[in-house]
Amino acid sequence: MNFGRGPSVVLNVGGTRYSFSREVLKDFPLRRVSRLHGCLSEQDVLEVCDDYDRERNEYFFDRHSEAFGFIMLYVRHGHLRFVPHMCELSFYNEMIYWGLEGSHLDYCCQRRLDDRMSETYTYYSAEEPPGEAASGPEGKGRRPPGAEGGKWLERMRRTFEEPTSSVAAQVLATVSILFVIVSMVVLCASTLPEWRAPENRSMEEQSRYTAESVREPSGIIEAICIGWFTAECIVRFIVSKNKCEFVRRPLNIIDLLAITPYYISVLMTVFTGENSQLQRAGVTLRVLRMMRIFWVIKLARHFIGLQTLGLTLKRCYREMVMLLVFICVAMAIFSALSQLLENGLDLGTKNKDYASIPAACWWVIISMTTVGYGDMCPITVPGRILGGICVVSGIVLLALPITFIYHSFVQCYHELKFRSARYSRSLSAEFLN
Repeated sequence: MNFGRGPSVVLNVGGTRYSFSREVLKDFPLRRVSRLHGCLSEQDVLEVCDDYDRERNEYFFDRHSEAFGFIMLYVRHGHLRFVPHMCELSFYNEMIYWGLEGSHLDYCCQRRLDDRMSETYTYYSAEEPPGEAASGPEGKGRRPPGAEGGKWLERMRRTFEEPTSSVAAQVLATVSILFVIVSMVVLCASTLPEWRAPENRSMEEQSRYTAESVREPSGIIEAICIGWFTAECIVRFIVSKNKCEFVRRPLNIIDLLAITPYYISVLMTVFTGENSQLQRAGVTLRVLRMMRIFWVIKLARHFIGLQTLGLTLKRCYREMVMLLVFICVAMAIFSALSQLLENGLDLGTKNKDYASIPAACWWVIISMTTVGYGDMCPITVPGRILGGICVVSGIVLLALPITFIYHSFVQCYHELKFRSARYSRSLSAEFLN
């Protein structure tokens, strides 16, 4: 420490004094306290603490003394827990002040903090939606130049991105959902024998986008749905703030995957001709047409449940990878053992279903997930014992990461519910006005 005198310093936190040597402050676990070691003047000290007594070399912090006592227990013993009968958010505020983060808390307290923050966000969403202060009486009459255009673009963005932001957004979302449902019904019905083209037309001819197929009812419905989705995607791209970020979003990529096959198929018909070798093959076009199933994922824009699922998978990719590693390791072990017990020992009871380790992997995965199709099963006593162990181990391995994934799912649900409630209030205000 380059400021102050004496071999030791005194920290006064809310009336409770703590005495430390100067060398201890240099590597102190609390960032705010360790900053005192590099202070060169009294002005630098007052930027860190609230007051300073030069005579006693005492630094005063106007903070919660009991909370700092629990933080000092973390410095000494390495365990940080909440103060009993103290609000979790208030204690978290003290932690942030002294330079700690939520990850320093013990796991049980981290769960309490996450739950408390989620509840608080949901509560605030019904009381203080963002932008309310700006639209209040103080904000009127002080709009900068170009604010009207920016406000219109923001309104358009909310209309297309947030189904609960306005009445127009709800109408648009309803129409989009109807188009998705109609397109999926037509796609499923087109595979029925009663809906197919006459028998004199081959499968390859049915898969082509010819002039006659476009005039059919299913072709007209498909063209209308594609036109709606294309127009919606173009408008959302135009009104987006960041065009590069718009292209990188997963839902927008899915929109492109669902829309482009139709135009590719039409262009292939136009440029290669209706009777070309590529058209007669028909496989490529059938694959492209079947990619319309991605339209179902478009419903994630309008339902919190699907959004929560996607956000949870994004945040829990480490846990998902860990789960896959567990399954792959267990699959390698049990498939090798089952192949050895059922087929490799050759004790007169050879099971042809377990002729190879890759074939045994199928039995392992359906056993670990407790599906049990029954298409292949062990017939030897050691094989059946191994099958029982495989089932029990599958239940245990699959259950281990579920706690982390569930906790993240609940947190993601609260965050999305908060955002939805925020826009729902603006929708109610608009409806009443």
